[in-house]
Amino acid sequence: MSEEEAKTTEETTAPEEKEEGDAAKEEESTAHFEPVVKLEEVEVKSGEEDEEVVFGVRAKLFIYGETMLDVGTGNKTWRERGIGEARILRHREHQRLRLLMRQEKTMKVIANHAMDPRIKLEPNVGSDRSWVWSAFDFADGDLVETVFAMRFVDSDTAQEFKKKFTECQEEMEKLLAGEDKPGEDGGKAADEAAEALAGLSTKEEEPKE
Repeated sequence: MSEEEAKTTEETTAPEEKEEGDAAKEEESTAHFEPVVKLEEVEVKSGEEDEEVVFGVRAKLFIYGETMLDVGTGNKTWRERGIGEARILRHREHQRLRLLMRQEKTMKVIANHAMDPRIKLEPNVGSDRSWVWSAFDFADGDLVETVFAMRFVDSDTAQEFKKKFTECQEEMEKLLAGEDKPGEDGGKAADEAAEALAGLSTKEEEPKE
């Protein structure tokens, strides 16, 4: 066999030999390894297990106040807190109502306050699809007097929200009036909320469309 014929033979057989080698490498391992740490499923509770949804609507939420950089300066502005479903929940046992809103995707609580009968929804200047109101918010774990602005997709949705909000306030008022020993939500917290509502002003600046 000449040198040229040998070279030709080598070139045609090499890919086949390579494929056989690759096939050997691609054989799956049958070894079984037990995990060092076994994770058990943990039930995560949202705090809403004992409540039913009375009303829900998607909206964008704003709050009026100081930013972290402006704390103590008195410089207050409107800033977006998040987009999500604003829901009114009723507790199955004591029947009290609250507004709860979680941010989409992260599910972080961005609004959480009792449906105090003395809260007043005010129209946002220059917009027929948003409302402004003040309440004691518990979203971060502490009662903080907060000015909210909520914007909806259209004016019809905004009116529907106000109607249901007002209905739930009336229900809450009757409920609190019938309690001989109202708890913090219906007694002290409600009185503090009323004082806060009287002292908070929302006319200085409105969220821009």
